[in-house]
Amino acid sequence: MSLPARVTTLVIAFLAVVAGVVYVALHYIGSQPPVVDYTPVASNGQVSVTLMTAPQTTVTDKPDWVTYFIKDPSTGQFVHTTYFEVPADTRINVTILGYDGCTPLRNPLWGHVTGTIGGVENVSIFNGKTYSPATPVSTFDSYANCSVQHTFAIPGLGINVPVASPNTVAENNALCTTSPCVANNASEALAPHSVVTFSFVTPKTGGTFRWQCFIPCGGGYLDGNGGPMGTPGYMMGQMEVQA
Repeated sequence: MSLPARVTTLVIAFLAVVAGVVYVALHYIGSQPPVVDYTPVASNGQVSVTLMTAPQTTVTDKPDWVTYFIKDPSTGQFVHTTYFEVPADTRINVTILGYDGCTPLRNPLWGHVTGTIGGVENVSIFNGKTYSPATPVSTFDSYANCSVQHTFAIPGLGINVPVASPNTVAENNALCTTSPCVANNASEALAPHSVVTFSFVTPKTGGTFRWQCFIPCGGGYLDGNGGPMGTPGYMMGQMEVQA
């Protein structure tokens, strides 16, 4: 190959690498999920935040990724994001609608509820027909029974909440197939799911706190830790505390 041809080949290869780096930076790093702002609806030192887990993300170009959604209090619609904002020194009353199936915890540590008011979460299971009574739970044994699907953990605040799941084979075979699981589809809203509620108090000073699911649920990735596990907007996000 002549010198000009080799130079041309090297230049083309270099530009291809640069293009790849730019694509990754813009597609995965540069684009951040929208922030759902709960500060305007806080009242009397409290605010209610609603999230949802789904076994797929059919509203994106990664439809097979598990994900969280957050309900926008101004529209009542679930937004595909994991970023939300709440006021400082406020009681946050969280509801998580858990539409995904069960996955055993790799570390029993993540089966303990920590950092919530009272050290518990309240769990109700909808089997497709009726809801079970809401029951306070402080510890889950995901190997004794299939009882956990994801976790909601804010390490910076010592918060860990296992998200309970439908726990029978029949329920896990009847999960919702279009996300978000309540959007304009009554049959999907009636799919088996859990309702998890808990509360915690935000710090008196502002700050940014990362939150994360600690169940490796990135199917098809090494040890399940890739894909949605490490991507903002899916299984990780952040809570902005506004002072």
